[in-house]
Amino acid sequence: MSDFKKPQTTAEYEANFPQLKPLMDANMAYYESSRCLFCYDAPCIKACPTSIDIPLFIKQINTENLTGAAKTIYSANFFGHTCGKVCPTEVLCEGACVYNEQDVKPIEIGRLQSHATTDAIRKDKSIFKKADANGKSVAVVGAGPGGIACASELATLGYQVDIFEAKAKPSGLAMHGTAPYKIANQDVMDEVAYLQRQLGFKVIYNKNIDTRRELNTLESKYDAIFLGIGLGDTRSTGTPGEQLENCIGATEFIEQLKLDPLSVTVGKKVVVIGGGNTAMDAASESARLGADVTLVYRRSKEAKGAYEFEYDLAKSVGVKALFSTNVTEIIGDQKVAQLKCIKTQSTDGKLENVDGSEFTIECDFLIRATGQIKQKDFLDLAGLQYDNRGKVKVDSESGQCSNPIYFAGGDAVNGGAEVVNACAEGKSAAQGIHSYIINK
Repeated sequence: MSDFKKPQTTAEYEANFPQLKPLMDANMAYYESSRCLFCYDAPCIKACPTSIDIPLFIKQINTENLTGAAKTIYSANFFGHTCGKVCPTEVLCEGACVYNEQDVKPIEIGRLQSHATTDAIRKDKSIFKKADANGKSVAVVGAGPGGIACASELATLGYQVDIFEAKAKPSGLAMHGTAPYKIANQDVMDEVAYLQRQLGFKVIYNKNIDTRRELNTLESKYDAIFLGIGLGDTRSTGTPGEQLENCIGATEFIEQLKLDPLSVTVGKKVVVIGGGNTAMDAASESARLGADVTLVYRRSKEAKGAYEFEYDLAKSVGVKALFSTNVTEIIGDQKVAQLKCIKTQSTDGKLENVDGSEFTIECDFLIRATGQIKQKDFLDLAGLQYDNRGKVKVDSESGQCSNPIYFAGGDAVNGGAEVVNACAEGKSAAQGIHSYIINK
């Protein structure tokens, strides 16, 4: 049972959703950076999808060279501040720290990273090198991490870049789909604004590119197009009763909580279906809103997709879990009232229901963390090839699509990974675009 009460004010909301990685002050950063061993083979760098020179920026922090540290970070990752907070550092850079082998707490790399980038953002430091304008222009569809990373890299190479974003705010899931205890909205907005001031790319908000005519315009006006379109709404499982009130997709639930938190009301008994990181976030968030939360996943605990630290976080706020359990029907008169369930087992790798194991659980609010739909309709509109899972087919080095004027990166390509992966793919695609335009 959750120990939280539903927040009624902004102050109560912030108290229920404290930052997991709060900013360090100068003293904390100094002492934490002093712990780094500056390993010659730096396993932390290898574990970072953007290959930030972590020992270097930590050394720069320790010698009070915050500007240099920010340059080191941003030269590899344009979302350095956001990634310092939202990255699963526990399984990436910090998970690779050699201190883990000595049963010693690893260096808090993420918090040190945010410490340096916060200083650059707040003081509006000019740390980026820009080439002279080259007279070429690129359109970016989607202002998520991949799109903004691509735009930022292209801007340094002298391109005019216009980003077209369907929503009213930038940063895709970094803003709309990341739990509020991982990063505050203002942190994301501040970093994007900083990048715009320093690099000069343009973002056109509330502009959804969804017709062939609009794509024709982009194709004729720009020298190349980058697609950072991400994924769509929560995927339907076809479970009877999904149309009932108080049955919502996890992505939509988290977005509403991020954009208008005090408007979100959950029931007393919330069930979250799923075993991934998004399910853990939705469950933890519901508990912090005062609900009694149960996680239901059709596979075993060992087969869940979520990182162990994400599951531990959900448990720490009172979330219970039913593994090897399948929801077969959502019951209610207009609103969700019960869930009909059945136990499952895996036989020779195949998941099957256990006969005679049916049971029901009370539920007045259901969150489905069942994955997101792929953007096949858009890809068909653009005439681009995609695989049988709906992921855009691209050249692994350049990010170029089947139509050579198009490039892509982020969730639309990788199927749904971390913010840092989208940043890496966006930057790599920018280099691919640069080569394409030079050689065209």
